[in-house]
Amino acid sequence: EGELVESGGGLVQAGGSLRLSCVASGFTFGRYDIGWLRQVPGKRPEPVSCIASSTDGRTYYADSVKGRFTISSDSAENTVYLQMRNLRAEDTAVYSCAAGLCGGYEVYDYEYRGQGTQVTVSS
Repeated sequence: EGELVESGGGLVQAGGSLRLSCVASGFTFGRYDIGWLRQVPGKRPEPVSCIASSTDGRTYYADSVKGRFTISSDSAENTVYLQMRNLRAEDTAVYSCAAGLCGGYEVYDYEYRGQGTQVTVSS
C-alpha cells in the first residue's frame, strides 16, 4: 500500500528556515507529480507548490511563497523536499504532501496524501 510520510516541521522564529521532507513508499514514485499543501484549523487546505514528474521536473509556486520556498525532488531517495526561507507567522500550518497531478501549483486528483508535519512560525 502506498504511503507518504512528511518530516522536518517545527518551531522557528520569523525570518528563519526549515526544510520539509516527503518520503514515498509502496508506489512508483516517478508516475506522480508531488505537491505540498498547508492547512490551518477551520480552513480548507491551501496548495503551496507542485513539482512535475516529467524529466524537466517543472516547478510551480503559489504567489504567497514564490521567492521564499523551493521544491525539489530526489528520485533515488523517493523524496520531495520543500525548502522554506524567510518564514512568516502566516506560514504557520500543518504541511502535507500529496501524489497526483500538478495543475500549476495545485496538486489535484491525488491518490496518496501524508498525515502532515506542523510548522509554527513565531513573530
